[in-house]
Amino acid sequence: MRKIVGQILCIAALIAVFVVFDVAVYRIFTRRCISDYSDGMRAKSVDLDAYLPFVEETKIVKRRSSLELSGDLPVIDGAAALYPVISAFVNAVYPEDSCQFDGKNFSKESALQMNNTRGAYQAVVDGTVDIAVCAKPSKEQLAYAEQKGISLELVPIGSEAFVFLVNAKNPVDSLTVDQVRGIYSGKYKNWSELGGEDKRIGALQRNEGSGSQTAMLSFMDGIPMKTGINSFLGSSIGFSFRFYVEGIVEDGGVKMLSLNGVYPDKENVKNGSYPVVSNFYAVYRKDNKNENIPLMIGWMLSEEGQEIVEGSGYAGVQADGK
Repeated sequence: MRKIVGQILCIAALIAVFVVFDVAVYRIFTRRCISDYSDGMRAKSVDLDAYLPFVEETKIVKRRSSLELSGDLPVIDGAAALYPVISAFVNAVYPEDSCQFDGKNFSKESALQMNNTRGAYQAVVDGTVDIAVCAKPSKEQLAYAEQKGISLELVPIGSEAFVFLVNAKNPVDSLTVDQVRGIYSGKYKNWSELGGEDKRIGALQRNEGSGSQTAMLSFMDGIPMKTGINSFLGSSIGFSFRFYVEGIVEDGGVKMLSLNGVYPDKENVKNGSYPVVSNFYAVYRKDNKNENIPLMIGWMLSEEGQEIVEGSGYAGVQADGK
């Protein structure tokens, strides 16, 4: 009997040790990260329902175009950060029965798809999507196209700010380009080195091949990024595209930083004062013979198309594509 009691006490003590250990891990590590690992700081997926075309209650720009496509409709896909404008394009030009959504995903027969940047680029190369609306392709995505013997055409149709975001309670409001590069190259490890609190900097990155990770590599301008820089400690910094943070995620727990003293609002994107602005593109295979592709892309660059780009919260491009 004493032996059984001893075993029970031993098991109870072991359970208690694990509980104490779990609580300690939570307090020391997990709790410090929760506020900085909100949906806005992570790669939050866009709510497809909120931006559906041909729906009464939807957040997209609603207008019908003078161009109404029929026949072989180009299947269109793209980046999550650009989904609102992609959906608005479809709503303006495509027939209503061209879009099929089951409440969670678009069907294989739908002319509108949403597989994010990596999936959209692969689908264009593979021939299952005709037009991808995305940021520039990564080296890996270009290599995949070359491996398949496919040449891609990239037509700039809009522009957007590449932004850096931190927890809303972080006292740092502005960094320089060199300071951000210093964070991601490992030069700066504590926010106190940049005018903030004595907290370690958690430098978050995105998945390889995502539009924002490709943009970040371009931003670093050849400076190697160190992976896993305090990613699960301290107070985090992340990156994305302006409208994805401001218009889609709408997360009050994060804030966008000014860069070189310039805040990334739409006006500063349009006037060129914000230092990191890049185009997004309509991408298609050069060997794609669908006659509706040039019609669709030409319309995207028209006054009507650019009004939708601007109305959706992005910045348009000039007639010459710049």
